[in-house]
Amino acid sequence: MSEQKPAKIARALTGTVVSDKMDKTVTVLVERKVKHPLYGKIIRLSKKYHAHDANNEYHPGDVVVIEECRPISRTKAWTVARLVERAQQV
Repeated sequence: MSEQKPAKIARALTGTVVSDKMDKTVTVLVERKVKHPLYGKIIRLSKKYHAHDANNEYHPGDVVVIEECRPISRTKAWTVARLVERAQQV
């Protein structure tokens, strides 16, 4: 008779690492394209998130997927889930 609730699926976003200067934290820039409600023009909106990187393995330019989690600090409530593409080394 006990019903189990389905597991809550965490939100996931894809973005580019822009900073890794903090310990165990990366700053990820997430861009999205939205149609303007009145004029219809496609505009780019961007937002930066602080994400937990336990092993300091991600560096600027890497494309990563971040997932929502419980708050880890005042500004950090996301964790890096996986690497999509490594930055190009010049």
